[in-house]
Amino acid sequence: MKISDLFDIKYGANLELSSCEQTDARDSEGINFVARTSNNNGVVAKVSKIEGIEPQAAGTLSCAAGGSVLSTFLQTQPFYSGRDLYVLTPKREMSLNEKLYWCMVIRANAYRFSYGRQANKTLGDIMLPDTVPAWVELTKITPVSTKIAYSDRMDDVEWNDYTMDFLFRFEKGKRLTKEDIIPGNTNFLGAISENNGVREKIRIDNTWQPNCITVNYNGSVGEAFYQSEPFWASDDVTVLYAKDFWNMNKYIAMFLITVIKANKYRFGYGRKWTIEKMKETSIKLPGLENGTPDFLYMEQYIKSLPYSDRI
Repeated sequence: MKISDLFDIKYGANLELSSCEQTDARDSEGINFVARTSNNNGVVAKVSKIEGIEPQAAGTLSCAAGGSVLSTFLQTQPFYSGRDLYVLTPKREMSLNEKLYWCMVIRANAYRFSYGRQANKTLGDIMLPDTVPAWVELTKITPVSTKIAYSDRMDDVEWNDYTMDFLFRFEKGKRLTKEDIIPGNTNFLGAISENNGVREKIRIDNTWQPNCITVNYNGSVGEAFYQSEPFWASDDVTVLYAKDFWNMNKYIAMFLITVIKANKYRFGYGRKWTIEKMKETSIKLPGLENGTPDFLYMEQYIKSLPYSDRI
């Protein structure tokens, strides 16, 4: 069957975020603003309610016709929609599990589209399975919870510039041919943007040691991840270990990863983030009076965030 057989498809409010009044992410009165992104369930900000414009209803699906085409999410709260976003309303009663299943199926069609070929007039004609697999309703979905309330700890912090070469010891990943890859239990890291960089599991004797950050120099350039288990890094990945004057842990790593990824716009498929360029890259970090990075602050800041107890 087609998407249009299962959902009513309507164009969203087509709002510009710049024309909305943004509110604090903790504002209980704020309304989610959903855009054409593939991250964070499509939510890019919270905004104040707009007089005369009702938010889209909770329980509907948001689907990007442009941008990150066919990024589809179940919206559990009322929301405003940005440009080129469709709202899909089920034509019949659906469980939470079934809605999430259709989000997954619709996203699986994204390869058919691109920035130059948007899913607008053809969205309703995309084919879906005729039935929902039995495992969908049997799958238990447990919402992620946290015991930590948000705490803004960014006040009165001095930010200094540090080269990545000052902070890290660099190791380049190594190439494995298809003949060398045997299924196993060791994480094999490729230049991808998902699954913590793990492309597959392989059997191999020599591995890189954990408690480090890996950064893609090729492929999804600039994507960075913390590795807590032994792994093998492909030659498209650079491995970053803490230099001797500081000790890495998962909290400090999460802070650093966010700052490192903020530089990925400088690079791309045609401009690799090589080790040489990475060493020269300067990043801003909280600093102490003596000029060294304030790693304790970084750790405490991450621990103060909601869901940090789930890391």
